[in-house]
Amino acid sequence: MHKKKGTLIPIGGNEDKGIEADEMYTLEFIDEGILYHVVREAGGIDANIVVIPTASSIPVEVGENYLTAFDTLGCKNVEVLDIRSKEDSETERAISLITNANCVMFSGGNQSKITDEIGGTTIHKILVDRYTNEPGFVIAGTSAGAMVMANEMIAGGSATESFIKGAVTMYKGLGLVPSLIIDTHFIKRGRFGRVSEAVAQFPDLIGIGLAEDTGMIIKNNKCRVIGSGMVIVFDGRRLTHNKHSILSEGTPMSLTGLRTHILSNGDRFHIDKKKVKVLPIEAPFI
Repeated sequence: MHKKKGTLIPIGGNEDKGIEADEMYTLEFIDEGILYHVVREAGGIDANIVVIPTASSIPVEVGENYLTAFDTLGCKNVEVLDIRSKEDSETERAISLITNANCVMFSGGNQSKITDEIGGTTIHKILVDRYTNEPGFVIAGTSAGAMVMANEMIAGGSATESFIKGAVTMYKGLGLVPSLIIDTHFIKRGRFGRVSEAVAQFPDLIGIGLAEDTGMIIKNNKCRVIGSGMVIVFDGRRLTHNKHSILSEGTPMSLTGLRTHILSNGDRFHIDKKKVKVLPIEAPFI
């Protein structure tokens, strides 16, 4: 894997910060602890931050929510880029904002909307180029905005049936971190089987399950866990039984030899070396 110079911060989401009970209208709001890390990695409160609520069905409200959140942290230069079509991705304002941002933050919602409206556009190319070449450039995303960072992206799938072949739908993401498959709301929505099937399809990739109010700072191919929950790492390189490629759709699956790691705040995972480094017990909570 070619070492990228920028920083990715995928976040597991936090639906409990919503304003409505109905999930469709829930505003995902990241606890200040997570957002604080985003701002710090981007260079502090003077950083140019661009929020993209494309994934959301209520982008205006979500954008306003993030404006309030970043304002609470003292940020002075925050803009919302409301992209709802490929044409919106090609506007002069969109290109200028992405070119000059220190941090781009993708909201939650439907991750396929992000790839449909932004994938392959000028701003997608700028994002990839800047992440590849610019130290200090940050791309953050919560929920859908985290999942879209992968190349092989989980687009959907039933949590109750997700160890039946075909229950998980895959789609192409933005390809920022092609070595990983990322899933979010991992504990609360019971997505263990969903990531397991994704890794069965792509055993050379590492599956990452992010709990809510939990994220990772990915820099120089190294991941560091932030937030209050857990991160589950799925390593399928040593599978001793995996018939995903030959089973029929709808067939129950089994996997053996799947390695898993459970990481918490401050723990580290090296993407290339596939190695875990656990924070010493006496270390301070970050």
